[in-house]
Amino acid sequence: MSPDDLPGVVSRETRERLETYLALLNKWQKTINLVSPATLPDAWERHFIDSAQIAPLLPDGVGTLFDLGSGAGFPGLVLAIMRPDIAVHLVESDQRKAAFLQTVSRETGAGVTVHNCRIEALPPGIAPDVVTARALAPLVQLLGWATPWAVTNPGLVLLLPKGKSAEGEIDAARAHYNFVLDEYPSRTAPDARILRITAVAGRPG
Repeated sequence: MSPDDLPGVVSRETRERLETYLALLNKWQKTINLVSPATLPDAWERHFIDSAQIAPLLPDGVGTLFDLGSGAGFPGLVLAIMRPDIAVHLVESDQRKAAFLQTVSRETGAGVTVHNCRIEALPPGIAPDVVTARALAPLVQLLGWATPWAVTNPGLVLLLPKGKSAEGEIDAARAHYNFVLDEYPSRTAPDARILRITAVAGRPG
């Protein structure tokens, strides 16, 4: 896939920023294990297109997005470049990966906020409208982190790429949480999907 495969109408400036991001990924990967080395030759499809396909699923009027366990910035930093109108917060506990995210943000003008801390240590007072996370944790754990934000912001939306384990994770999560689930097929992997979760609440008892 190429930059022409990005979903929706994407400006030339946005494409150039994403290409700058890809160049930085290739450069930093030589010293930091940002992504699986096996995926690097196909990084545009495996990481950039895979992240960009979330953009059309973002709700109208979203103001703040939290990307948990950002790692190399997928999907949060890609979404920040595509949607500069959204305040994107990248949460990454690894100091070297956080430095990479800050460098990409500076070089591309993405303007994200990087939190170099664990998710539990995020400063209070900010309730996201959208939460994303990619290859971070099982769904039940992700809902555990998100539930307090859903209390503050009942309109919270989670957009979570998942692979073959999705069905089992959904069943396990329903034992502990109530939520509304919509599923969308992935453009980049036949056995993957994107979970869109709303109305998150812990089950009583």
